[in-house]
Amino acid sequence: MTAELVRGQNHPLSQVRLEIRVSAGRPVMAVATLGDESGRVPGVEWVAHPGVPTLPGLEVSRQAAADHRLAVDLDAVSATVHRVSVLLALPAGVGGPVTFGSVAAPFVAVTGLDGTEVATYTITGLDAESAVVALELYRRQGAWKVRAVGQGYAGGLAELLTDQGLSQAHQLAAGINDAVVQGLARSVPAPPPRTADGDRSRQAAASTLGPDQSASPYGAQGPQGGAGPYGTTQNPQGPSGAGYPAGATPTDPDSTQPAPAAPTTGGPIDYSHPRRQNAAPPPPPPTAPAARPGQPAQPVAGDATGWSMEERLYNQVWGMFEDLARTTAAYRSAVDFAETRMEKELDQVLADPRSRMGGQGDAAREAAQARHLQLVDQAREALDRDVVQLGAEADVVEPALPAAYARWDNPVWHAYRVPMEMPMAVRLGDLHLPESDPLRIPMLVRLPLERGLWIDSGRTGSSDGSFADSHELRRLAMESAVAHMARLLAVHPADEFTVHVIDPAGSAARELAPLVRSGVLAAPPAAGAAGVAAVLGRLTERVDLVQMAVRGGMADSLPPGFDTAQQLLVVNDFPHGFDDRAVTQLRYLADEGPGVGVHLMMVADREDADSYGPLLDPLWRGLLRLTPMPDDHLADPWVGHAWTYEPSLVPSGGQVLQQVLAQVAEARAKY
Repeated sequence: MTAELVRGQNHPLSQVRLEIRVSAGRPVMAVATLGDESGRVPGVEWVAHPGVPTLPGLEVSRQAAADHRLAVDLDAVSATVHRVSVLLALPAGVGGPVTFGSVAAPFVAVTGLDGTEVATYTITGLDAESAVVALELYRRQGAWKVRAVGQGYAGGLAELLTDQGLSQAHQLAAGINDAVVQGLARSVPAPPPRTADGDRSRQAAASTLGPDQSASPYGAQGPQGGAGPYGTTQNPQGPSGAGYPAGATPTDPDSTQPAPAAPTTGGPIDYSHPRRQNAAPPPPPPTAPAARPGQPAQPVAGDATGWSMEERLYNQVWGMFEDLARTTAAYRSAVDFAETRMEKELDQVLADPRSRMGGQGDAAREAAQARHLQLVDQAREALDRDVVQLGAEADVVEPALPAAYARWDNPVWHAYRVPMEMPMAVRLGDLHLPESDPLRIPMLVRLPLERGLWIDSGRTGSSDGSFADSHELRRLAMESAVAHMARLLAVHPADEFTVHVIDPAGSAARELAPLVRSGVLAAPPAAGAAGVAAVLGRLTERVDLVQMAVRGGMADSLPPGFDTAQQLLVVNDFPHGFDDRAVTQLRYLADEGPGVGVHLMMVADREDADSYGPLLDPLWRGLLRLTPMPDDHLADPWVGHAWTYEPSLVPSGGQVLQQVLAQVAEARAKY
């Protein structure tokens, strides 16, 4: 049962993985601070804000927005942290309201991973304040609780941070506001809402998902907040479950009612999806032609909530994924209902001795089967209608995607230029369901990566025997890994991403040749046990140095020439060339590396490491499993559909990979 808190009231928390949802009506900044046992914030490195959105176990939004979702994993925060405070502040210099008294009362909800509300708090009584401590999660006698605070500050974020004991409060507050203002200045306003009956502007859904055998294919990162500490599939929740925007009315997969029948009248298809919501930033002048009277609205690329076209396209793809999951759940639920009803009617026929034999029994069975067929046909019509809508939308969205989101055969790659900023997300493949084939939904994973990648070179559960040769599977896995490496290099600025490769036996020399020839790798692939030890040693030392610098508040004291770029370690043919020390270092990098910008990509068959026993189980579970062939090992967080994943590969015979890598290498040479 949800606890509706008032100011000063607290409530125990039975979960440590939480989501904090904020709804303010107008764009606000979301900040979170970590406090020690006395409640003081020791330094700026204890503050998560739009400029530095992630801390261990904590992530906030990167921009000012009317709605936020903050990800919290209380088990992942440091043992010295005893308080997590959620702060809201109005950005200055953007022409918006300057006090909370002129906006609707902000609403804050603490929810579990499945979307179930644990506690809510409406922050009332604010007037001249421009910053407020909304609530705090605090540790008491080994357990965590949430307290509604609602303490406002007329002096803004600087006064609030000063009150929490931060000596650099004014400089940090100014930096946070500048980052938000610059982000808004670079953004593109959202398109206007439509005026037809089927209007909608897709609202960002920020459920935190992490693909794995039992995880969501959109990673631990929602559209608003970025990477979060989650990554497990949740049970179906129905209309109030995780990921459903407010006001949406999806079909409950456990419902015993059939799906609604598709319209039987003729006429053009209405492409405005009925399950999406009207909620968007203030619209600019119309950018798309209005629909003719009596004609349905047509799909438009970027028709979603967001402060930039990149964010709107990301949210639009997310909305397509969500819509397909729910409409398929409605279809499957209706089919199950029809089958259950038919079985019940047939049981009733058989239970009556008078109707078992003769024409009366046959007529009853035929009637039951006819009703079953009618319900299934109605459900299929509704599904087909939604799939046609989504297919038309996909046809419009796919050509408009930026390079980071696009397939390798998209023409956008022919106009590729090395970016100046890291994108929100990167495409790692496509997802589809058997009922809606050939509709494909791009699988976008937020950046920076919060989980490593495991490219599975072993036989998958859905392998049909076409690739029984283990050498062929390993080759395909490495080709998939090279495509992912090239894309990650291409979507990052030249000086912000470095790739290291370990290939102990040199078995991937052919697949790695484009990367080696272009010179985009940090060094030639490391070979042999000595090469493995050298690379792991350097990266382990790097993680130690950065952790010590950050914990000591001396991030600017790193050695001269220190490479501050994100690091990706690619390991092929594991465990060949690895001894016990190397395995320990690898696990250390997988656990501690992402927090300081060191990420891992394994190209391996898990069966090859069976000799280590359960030692490596945490490593495998912590990585996002991808396959070089289509495989249905991913699940959505709403109803747990088994989604088939297909990797995003470079078309054979083309020159796009060489052209992109050449530009990346040229840009890297300048640094």
